[in-house]
Amino acid sequence: MGEEEVPGPLVGAAEIQQMLGVSRSRFRQLILLPKFPAPFQKLIGGSVWLRSDVEAYIREHRRPRPSADEDEQG
Repeated sequence: MGEEEVPGPLVGAAEIQQMLGVSRSRFRQLILLPKFPAPFQKLIGGSVWLRSDVEAYIREHRRPRPSADEDEQG
């Protein structure tokens, strides 16, 4: 069949939640935002995104989190 070639690694909801450090409910809010990347494919088990698209979104739209060392300093 004419399956679409995958241009890179894929991530699902659980991986994206981990990448963003957010809860499931916050993740559901974020994917509704116009700037959040569209899923690469919607499957019966859920949507999947290109990891590179999610990483680009994080770089462009999320504030960097302080490292653990910075948190401990005053």
